[in-house]
Amino acid sequence: MTRAGGLPLAAWLGAFGWLRRYHRYEVVNLEPLLRPGAKLIVGYHGRPLAVDLCMLTVTLHEHLGYLPHGVAHGAFERIPGMRAVVDGLGFVTGDDPRLAEAVARGEHVLLQPGGTREGCRSYRHRYQVSWGERLGYLRLAVRYRLPIVPVGGSGMDDAYLGLNDGYALGRRMGMPARLPLWLGLGATGVWPLSLPFPVKMTQWVGEPLTRHLEPGFDAGKRESMLEAHQEVAGAVQALLDRARGRRPEAMD
Repeated sequence: MTRAGGLPLAAWLGAFGWLRRYHRYEVVNLEPLLRPGAKLIVGYHGRPLAVDLCMLTVTLHEHLGYLPHGVAHGAFERIPGMRAVVDGLGFVTGDDPRLAEAVARGEHVLLQPGGTREGCRSYRHRYQVSWGERLGYLRLAVRYRLPIVPVGGSGMDDAYLGLNDGYALGRRMGMPARLPLWLGLGATGVWPLSLPFPVKMTQWVGEPLTRHLEPGFDAGKRESMLEAHQEVAGAVQALLDRARGRRPEAMD
C-alpha cells in the first residue's frame, strides 16, 4: 500500500487545518485514540460533509504522524482523477488489501455508518443517529479485531441549513452511484458555493467498545450483531446528546 502523501495530503491538512480555526474546533477525550493499536473510529455524519471528522483526522495526523484511513463513498472509484486523491490520502472505498495493511501497521480506520443518508437530511432531523441496520462497519471490526471508538459532538449540524432530504431526492432524480442531491444554505449563499456558518465545533471521543471481540461472540448470529450495533449507535447518540447538554429523551 502506498503511504499517504503528496499534494492531496498537503491540501487536506491545509484546508481542514484552516477549518479547525474557523470553527474553533476542539476535541474532548482524545486519549483513547492515542493508545497503541489500530481502532475503528465510528462517527456521526454531520451535514452535508463530515467536516468535524475530517478535522479530527488533522489532529490525529499531528499526534500520530499519519492520516486515519477513511472509508470513502464508492463513487470516488468512478470519478475521473479521484482515485489518485483517495490514494494520496490513504483512504479506501471498501474492504481491500490496503485496509488490511493499514490495520497491520496499527493505524486507525474511520467511517460513518449513516453515510450521506444521515448527513444530507433537512433541518428537521439534526443530531439524530440514523443507521438503520447497517452492519458493514461491525463486520469490518470483527474481521480485523478492531475495538470500536464512538465519536459524536456539537456544531456539525449547524454549519449549514439543510432544506431537503438529499438522499431521497437523489434517488428520485436518478443520481449515479446513489449520490445525494442536497440543498443547503450557508453563511455566504447556497452550498457547495457557500462558506459554512462559523459555528464552534467540539468533538467528543468515547471509550472503546469491545463487545464484538469478547469470547463467545457469534458474528454469524444476526441477533448478536444487532445488539452490538445498537450499543455502538447508542454510544454515538449519547455523545451527541452530552456534547449539546441534552438528555437522550430530549432529541429533536
